[in-house]
Amino acid sequence: MRQPKVLVIEDDEFIRDMLSLYLDKHQFDYDMAETGSEGVELFLANPPDIVLLDIMLPEMDGFEVCREIRRYNNVPILMITGKGESYDKLKGFELGADDYIVKPFDPKELIARLKAVLRRTQAGLVQEIIQYPGLTIRMDEYKLVLNHAEYMLPPKEMELLHRLATHPNKVFTREQLLYQVWGHDYAGDFRTVDVHIKRLREKLGETEEWRIVTIWGVGYKFEVTS
Repeated sequence: MRQPKVLVIEDDEFIRDMLSLYLDKHQFDYDMAETGSEGVELFLANPPDIVLLDIMLPEMDGFEVCREIRRYNNVPILMITGKGESYDKLKGFELGADDYIVKPFDPKELIARLKAVLRRTQAGLVQEIIQYPGLTIRMDEYKLVLNHAEYMLPPKEMELLHRLATHPNKVFTREQLLYQVWGHDYAGDFRTVDVHIKRLREKLGETEEWRIVTIWGVGYKFEVTS
């Protein structure tokens, strides 16, 4: 199952950078646009699953962009703005926005609301349950089911396994895994990844259908053969 695609239309570079960190961490694909007109162009060229749309934009404001997007389809739109007036919220909803969040916002809250909108509008798009023969990864409960036995792994082990297993046969460098699972501000080093991979292997073992493989000099992958 593919990951959700997000289109961020935001002229503030700091906010774009912050959002990119959290979207990476929560395993979203995304495009970024700095202006309203660029956002519409990206939307038409590569339609997303959801749009994060600032109201105060150069060239075309967020209301114009929302109106233009609604000419083509009903993709979910979450509007982000520095204005908190009721008029702006009502206008956004009248134009077809699905949710609204006011700056400054907690990026964790924004991600939670983004996922909630996706669940309401495109059930099943956010992949919280992953299944392979004899293995089920339930991120909704942070629970692992291995050969019908349930286990509660430490959160970072679950997140690391989930990151690998949602991209079968894709090779991740240690740097990518450290950045995407532990975050950009983590003070540890790449050995953290190695230690957690070792623990996962001890707990999971391997089967003919799947296993965690070391790519020497590069990193790791979740290899699937069936």
